Amino acid sequence: MIKEEKFLDEIKKAEVLVEALPYIKKFSGKVAVIKFGGNAMKDSLIKKMVAQDIVLMKYVGLNPVVVHGGGPEITKFLKDLNVETNFVNGLRVTDGKTMEIVEMVLVGKVNKDITSLINKMGGKAVGLSGKDSNLLEAKKELSNGDLGFVGEVVNVNKDILNILINKGYIPVIAPCAIGIDGNTYNVNADLAASKIAAALNAEKFILLTDVEGILKDKGNKDSVISRVNLSQAKELLDAKYVSEGMVPKLQCCIEAVESGVKRVHIIDGRISHSLLLEIYTDKGVGTMIAKECFDDDNL
Repeated sequence: MIKEEKFLDEIKKAEVLVEALPYIKKFSGKVAVIKFGGNAMKDSLIKKMVAQDIVLMKYVGLNPVVVHGGGPEITKFLKDLNVETNFVNGLRVTDGKTMEIVEMVLVGKVNKDITSLINKMGGKAVGLSGKDSNLLEAKKELSNGDLGFVGEVVNVNKDILNILINKGYIPVIAPCAIGIDGNTYNVNADLAASKIAAALNAEKFILLTDVEGILKDKGNKDSVISRVNLSQAKELLDAKYVSEGMVPKLQCCIEAVESGVKRVHIIDGRISHSLLLEIYTDKGVGTMIAKECFDDDNL
């Protein structure tokens, strides 16, 4: 055999591509809904890497649909405008004036920033509000009391998304919804992404977060549980095993799987190229939740 020492780096890169091959084949033509949030939106370098990952996913046959939040940006704008903001169980109390600012920031700034970045990386992204083509229809969310214009998604009109996907575009969605009463509602981005994933019968629903995943030992960040099935996820939730901040994320993951999403992934958006590592490598980098887990499942 020809001496390979001087090609070791190149050979390692080739081995990574070979490892990815069965996953590329397996997920070609399928849909992956990505909730873009957390530190991945704050760190410009990580944000760029996420955009690169999304573009690469599209080019190798997986169809990404991006749903983003924008809480820190909204809070900053409200503070700059001297508008007081309050939260109940993690949901922003949203009066009429606040809703105008929320929509302005989410749709007019954050959405366009992400769309532009994906396009700059070589993709074909189209920015959407949940109000476009009645994409997200909502009713007032009342389980936490009357929080104003905070909505709960009751319907996803997926036709516009399917048209864009089939034409080679990457939809980027801001979670402002049109109410069945005609008002505009602010919708939790995790929950909006979960509903969209279910409506599209997505192969994957991926949450980019600021945590490593679900931990076996909450004090040990290296003890990530690689996979759990649906019943195990419910047991973790019922036993109050996960941290308070993880509870609503795990709830929407469970709802997504129950609604037909094949696999849900909670991954650390602070890791470089975490999307590619989770989808196209054997080991993965976060926690996968599926109705049933098997040895040959992608992590």
